[in-house]
Amino acid sequence: MPPKILVVTGDAAESLEVLYPYQRLREEGYEVDIAAPARKTLRFVVHDFEPGFDTYTEKPGYTWPADLAFSEVDPGAYAALVIPGGRAPEYLRNDPELRKILKAFFDADRPVAQICHGPLLTAAVEGLSGRRVTAYPALEMDMQTAGAHFEDAEAVVDGTLVSSRAWPDHPAWMREFLKVLRVAAPVD
Repeated sequence: MPPKILVVTGDAAESLEVLYPYQRLREEGYEVDIAAPARKTLRFVVHDFEPGFDTYTEKPGYTWPADLAFSEVDPGAYAALVIPGGRAPEYLRNDPELRKILKAFFDADRPVAQICHGPLLTAAVEGLSGRRVTAYPALEMDMQTAGAHFEDAEAVVDGTLVSSRAWPDHPAWMREFLKVLRVAAPVD
């Protein structure tokens, strides 16, 4: 049986930041589950960069079913964790079931890939203190407040933690995460 990867997300997650790693990891032979606050159809969004806007814009994106509710997740059954961005992390960080999951991955030093606003979740469980990370650039101060050293780069690897800024950096992010995964949880 191939190693399992858990993606934690919710409504208003960035479509590409959920579906790109989901498909890429499946392509590599991993089994991938998506967990959310409840088993339901999630409504993702599309964040884009348009001339004349001071920040990204948001439009409706894809819908996708959650395989599990956070309360149903056994973190020990998963070799690694993926944390997409979008707006979902700003409310998901308040979910006590999700914080238990996140803490279990950090306590066991299992691979974690986070992107965009995803590091708001790892900051909520004090998983960034003393770590090198990147995130959506507007989160630089949040990362520093969480005790992290922020780097504005496509992908930053700190041990088993792999961070990226946003969906334009997917190739670098997944390339680095797969290097970590192939050592920690190789597919037979």
